Amino acid sequence: MASKEDLFAEAAKHWDLERLYQAFAEAKRQISPRSRRGLTETEKLYLRGLLSGCSPAEIARQLFQSSKSAEVYLCKTLYQYVKKLADVPNEPVGNWRNICDRLQEAGYKTQSSPEFKINNSVPTEALVKIVNIGFDSNTGTIDINIRVSIPSTSETPKTEDLDKDG
Repeated sequence: MASKEDLFAEAAKHWDLERLYQAFAEAKRQISPRSRRGLTETEKLYLRGLLSGCSPAEIARQLFQSSKSAEVYLCKTLYQYVKKLADVPNEPVGNWRNICDRLQEAGYKTQSSPEFKINNSVPTEALVKIVNIGFDSNTGTIDINIRVSIPSTSETPKTEDLDKDG
């Protein structure tokens, strides 16, 4: 079995964990000043789980806990810290997926690693055009054809002719 430090390690590939740990620790200090300083290892573990895209039930399964206990723990800890960070103390978190969205909007997500980039650039303007919509009332099928046009940049390398004899 992997050690707890290794669980949800993929979160470090996409998130600035040190900054997040510091921000969450500060939010925790403001919410409950008498609690232990900094995040506990369990709080860090749950945060990495959420940042890895795991639901509370999936995190609980990995930690051999009940999903109810994971949900209660998250509601009492990390969800409160997120609300403090986002400065919306009276707003419900809603869904665990909202945490990643809020933290990404706050700039805690790091650039994706190069293997996920296409030519290390993201198109600034992509044209999405619905070409055709069809509906078959007999089967209840809707067909939508979409065309996405991504403008090339001057930095894009020219494609090579792979059929050339060389």
